[in-house]
Parts: sequence; structure tokens; C-alpha cells
Amino acid sequence: MVKIAFNSALAQKALGKDGGLVPAEKDVETALARGQEGSAGRCLLTLLGLAFILTGLIVGGACVYRYFTPKKLYHGSMHFAELSANTHTVPDEPYYLPRVDEEVEIHEHVAIISVPIPRFGVGDPAYILHDFREKLTAYLDLTLRTCFVIPLNTSVVLPPQDLLDLFVQLMSGSYKTYLVHEDLVVTERIDNVAKLGPFIYNLCAGKETYRMQRRSEILGVRKRSVENCTTVRHFENKFVTETKICKA
Repeated sequence: MVKIAFNSALAQKALGKDGGLVPAEKDVETALARGQEGSAGRCLLTLLGLAFILTGLIVGGACVYRYFTPKKLYHGSMHFAELSANTHTVPDEPYYLPRVDEEVEIHEHVAIISVPIPRFGVGDPAYILHDFREKLTAYLDLTLRTCFVIPLNTSVVLPPQDLLDLFVQLMSGSYKTYLVHEDLVVTERIDNVAKLGPFIYNLCAGKETYRMQRRSEILGVRKRSVENCTTVRHFENKFVTETKICKA
């Protein structure tokens, strides 16, 4: 007698009507399950891809809006007179009052002021950046292409929203005020402007940058005749400030 043995893999198959092999019921169920798992995986990958694309569009759109759309600039001007040395009051109004013009761009915690070349009188063109988050003020002398940085004087400089309100008032008409003086002295060079925050970095990157102190805070600094000074007339409050920046 001849004994016929089937291969174990073939033993799980059934014979069809034509004598061919057909998958057993369990094999069909396994194939269907694997197909469903593969389809679900592809759907998940597709959804993740769409999520990344949408995120990129949103972030990219925000960057385009922030950096490429025109910024809102507010223009303002002030007429001013010198304070009386004895009474610290504004004297009788002269026939002509000098005027300071400037534009300001307001962010959440930063104010950027553009001071043009004055039509009459003294003063140098400059950008002045007040960063309330970093607690710093930076002056960019547009003639020298040099930056000067000093701690922010929050007792003088209005916060961004208050400064915006001031410029809205100035747009409605002329404003008459007084002049105060600020005397600053360069102390040392800053080699790494990246530590000063992103806004000051954008303003001063690639330019010589120096720290400053108020002359009244430095002992022994008296001589002025040999100093090289920059003068900027500007305002960030309800009075005009004449800032003199001197290199000893």
C-alpha cells in the first residue's frame, strides 16, 4: 500500500472544483485584516502630512504678515522752548519756536522712533529703539552708522501704548512744550549684540556698538572740548529731549 502525505502548508488549503487550491477561511480573514491595517496606516500618514502642511502654511503666513506687510507708522511733531534756568518755567513765547518731527512704529513691548534730519536748528538723524522687555534703549546714528546702548529710562520713556496715545493726540494738531537736556558718555564697545535682544540685534548688527552712561553718573568726566559728540533731538513723552552722546 502506498502512503500519501501532504505538506503542512498545503494541508491548510481546500481543493476547488477544478482541482486547484483555494485559501482556507482563516487565510481570507487574515488577508482582509492586513489590508484594513495597511489602509488605516496610510490614512494616518496622510492626515499627519496634511497637518504638517497646514501648520507650515499658518506659520509661514504669520511670518509673511509680520515681516513683509507695511508697518503702521505714526507721525508727530512738537514745538518747544528752552526752560528758564532760574525758574524752570517756559519763558514768554518767542516769535519762532523750533520744531521736532519724528515717526514711531509700535510693537507690544517695543517702540522704534525715526528722527529725520531737522529742517532748522541742530540735531542728527537717528533711529531710537526702546525695548521694554530687555530694559534697553538703542540709538543708531544714521550719519556715523554707529549704535549706542543704555539702560531704558522708564521714568521718562512712555510705555508703547501710552506713546501711541500721545502720537494720536499729536496728529490732531500742533503741540507746544519745553526742552530738557540729556548728557551721555560712551564707556565701552559691545562685541556681541545678539545678547541685547532680537530687536536691537536687527538694528545694530554689523555696526559698531557701544555702551553708554549718563555723565552725571561718571566721576572725573569733565572735559568736553576734545570730545566727538552726536546730538539728537527727539521725544517719547510730552516734552522734547536733546540727547548729546559723546566719545571721550
